[in-house]
Amino acid sequence: MSEKSFPGPIEIPLAVAKEWEKRYEDDTTVEDNKNKVRSYLIPRESLEKVLLLDADAVRAYIGINEQNEKTLLFVGAKLDKETGKYVDVYGPPSSSSQQNKGDEDDADGTVYDGARPSPPY
Repeated sequence: MSEKSFPGPIEIPLAVAKEWEKRYEDDTTVEDNKNKVRSYLIPRESLEKVLLLDADAVRAYIGINEQNEKTLLFVGAKLDKETGKYVDVYGPPSSSSQQNKGDEDDADGTVYDGARPSPPY
């Protein structure tokens, strides 16, 4: 992806986000310094969308996208006063998430992406 097309799509169906997270969890490669991600370039629009959710905080999951790049997946997090734990809050389903339905339990939310690893971005 070139920087001219940054950020690219930022609404990721929850089922796809879970696939990226699993890919990252299953990745056992060790990064050398040449390839090590040191930061992420995050589009303002991704942050704005997640900040509009009814949430107390933002959680960033780590995933590996279709370009085999590590990425950050943003969701809201709301404090459950009964348990004292934060629970994930997803954005409303987008038209693309309706087209890419995976597991029915995972098809009803949107996770925000668009982050690109640095290097190279």
